[in-house]
Amino acid sequence: MKKVVVFGGGTGISCLLSGLKLFPIDVTAIITVSDNGSSTGVLKRELDIPAVGDVGKVLLAMANVDDDFIRLLRYRFSKEGSLHNHPVRNILLAALIDLKGNLTEATKYMAGLLNIKGTVLPLTEEKVELVGKNRSREFFGEEEVSANVRHIRRLDYDHSFHVVDEVTEKIAEADLIIFSPGSLYTSILPHLLAPEVCEAIEKTAAPILYVCNLVTQPGETDGYTVGDHVHVLNRYLKGRHVDLVVANDQEIDPDIRETYLTKENKRVVALDPERIEKLGAEIIRDEIFCIDEAGSIRHDAMKTAFLIFSYLMRSQKEEK
Repeated sequence: MKKVVVFGGGTGISCLLSGLKLFPIDVTAIITVSDNGSSTGVLKRELDIPAVGDVGKVLLAMANVDDDFIRLLRYRFSKEGSLHNHPVRNILLAALIDLKGNLTEATKYMAGLLNIKGTVLPLTEEKVELVGKNRSREFFGEEEVSANVRHIRRLDYDHSFHVVDEVTEKIAEADLIIFSPGSLYTSILPHLLAPEVCEAIEKTAAPILYVCNLVTQPGETDGYTVGDHVHVLNRYLKGRHVDLVVANDQEIDPDIRETYLTKENKRVVALDPERIEKLGAEIIRDEIFCIDEAGSIRHDAMKTAFLIFSYLMRSQKEEK
């Protein structure tokens, strides 16, 4: 069975993993823990723990349990009070950190409860904050970084930290390394700020695949093309570069595009094949989007996962 390591955080990686879990692949998901917003930020500050929100989302995306259990873990307390807006999954993970001693063991225990086939790992067990820097000031925390990318010259963490040992072990064993869709500067690049991760990726012969975002993110990637996303990733990969890009090449309904632009200031990410090829990447192009019940543009989890699985099977045949 092919071994795949997926880096990310938040909704983008959760969507991708919900598709990948349906294929015969040994998946390891590595999740950033620097979020500082909403319920996650409150628990992080009050309990002095790493961010648990994205880990919880990924665990639910990979779960193989009944829908009622999933709904329970997704439930957010609605009444005013100390639990207001906290989802049950975050409270459970925070409790498990106390019981198990760290976020890695808490995550593994919860993965067992959810009958997950595969592995979910936090990047680190330490409480860390993302910091954006320029010559005159610093932008502290994911929320500030996301809103001020255009002013930032360098990304960093507030302190050096130890990457979970199993993360580098899984990278060394991987047949494919995937960077998921998601916030480029606050969910994807934070992995590559850890020297151990970059060194492990540089040592492995596994190809690097990037599943590109469908729409731009205000404040982070305004006006970015697919090639722009790849170019930024390559800068942070240092000794490696993106080998494959999964990108949408089909037209999205103009009315939906206009709604995204006027209501959310988001544009569809344009595919620029010539630039991507100059950057040394092969393009896996197809219709990889769907429109959900709310009219939002989302990755088609099954289609995207199928394209990745097909690539793995093709490469396996070529090896023989």
